[in-house]
Amino acid sequence: MKFKIVILLYVLVSFSCNKKLDVQPQNTVPAEEIKTSDDVKAVLFGAYSTWQNANAFGEKYNTFTELLVNDNDIDWAGTFAEYRDINNKEEDKLAPGIYQVWANSYHTINAANIVLSKLDLLGADDKTVVEGEAKFFRGVTYYYLVNLFARPWSAGNVSSNPGVPLILAPLTGYDAAKDKLPRASVEAVYKQVLSDLTDAVSKLPETSGSFRATKFSAEAMLSRVYLSQEKYAEAAAAANDVIQSQNFSLTQLFSNAFNNVANSTEDIFAIQQTAQSNTGTANFGITTFYSSYPVGRGELQITDAHIAKYEAGDARGAFFYDGVSISGSPGHLTSKWKNLYKAIPVVRLAEMYLTRAEANFRKGGAPVGPNTPIEDVNIIRSRATLPPLAALASVDDIVAERYKELAFEGERFLTVKRLKIPVKEHSYDDPRLIFPIPQREIDLGNALPQNEGY
Repeated sequence: MKFKIVILLYVLVSFSCNKKLDVQPQNTVPAEEIKTSDDVKAVLFGAYSTWQNANAFGEKYNTFTELLVNDNDIDWAGTFAEYRDINNKEEDKLAPGIYQVWANSYHTINAANIVLSKLDLLGADDKTVVEGEAKFFRGVTYYYLVNLFARPWSAGNVSSNPGVPLILAPLTGYDAAKDKLPRASVEAVYKQVLSDLTDAVSKLPETSGSFRATKFSAEAMLSRVYLSQEKYAEAAAAANDVIQSQNFSLTQLFSNAFNNVANSTEDIFAIQQTAQSNTGTANFGITTFYSSYPVGRGELQITDAHIAKYEAGDARGAFFYDGVSISGSPGHLTSKWKNLYKAIPVVRLAEMYLTRAEANFRKGGAPVGPNTPIEDVNIIRSRATLPPLAALASVDDIVAERYKELAFEGERFLTVKRLKIPVKEHSYDDPRLIFPIPQREIDLGNALPQNEGY
């Protein structure tokens, strides 16, 4: 894609200032100047920053997707037209924010590709781990891109439905042979995602003291991909590996899983935040939109209808507070994203219990792991201070727990797509529940057919 890529890498200041990584990243590392192992690591650490960016896990992978599948859970109380349009399912192919998500995602992929092309500069001790991290970044980013900009796997016709361009070699300038790639099929993109994440699992360490990705970060993401494909045995196995690792534990209280200065005990992967390096505190950033003014803008407000879905005594149903938007509109706000400069959970252990429960229930037969589906569900309910269920009436009981446990964490979008859940008057595969290919990419002459309806 012609993003005028001159390897524009972001600096993840929180890592370098806090000395959490071995090498301090650089602002810009031209490809021809990547000559040492430290240069390679600088590019890799820049990928962490592209994920921290508001155009990825730092905000829009969450806010945009929550608004896109909003079904009377959120009141948009803001003034930004693009967010309003997404909430109303009236996305614009010229919208700058959608383009920024697309471009930032390909910046992440390009950083991964550069690293993978320079592995020979690394010593034996670093090479395997760095390769695993790069493939983790590329695999996860492609998973989000194909879900945001293409019809879901659940819609079928995966070998013919257009996905997104697969760019697997570094771009350091415009090269038509590499840049004007067509949209690969949804199936081909998923194949690449699975290949990258499976390889990452085999190469990443089980622990990391520097907030870097681990084997279990990759396995947790694999469980999401397998669920999307209805590969329930594989999803249960991936989730079970994470749970059985004993590297993670549920926080004692539900509230303790959020607003932490670093990873909680149940964060399998999280985005770090500091006052010096964060997703944004004025117009962008997850906390900016979700928390009440004056900390944030308070524009993603939670409806009474959503809060009413929690049982009496559910700690998750009490994890809201009253506040106002920057324009003075009163409403309820989720406490998950209440405070600035706190770690942003991307995937938590609670999700793994619910994934194992659902996957085991759907596949039938002997469960993967030591627990039955209802035992896994009741672990999550117990932490939420709810009584255990005596039995599961249907898989809907598990999906309902997932909905309440992971609300406003950006996961609902993936659940809607894989389970074919309608959103108001829109079917799960309505063209308006995916984003348009940015028009500026098409205008450059790239071989990118536009999505239906745009």
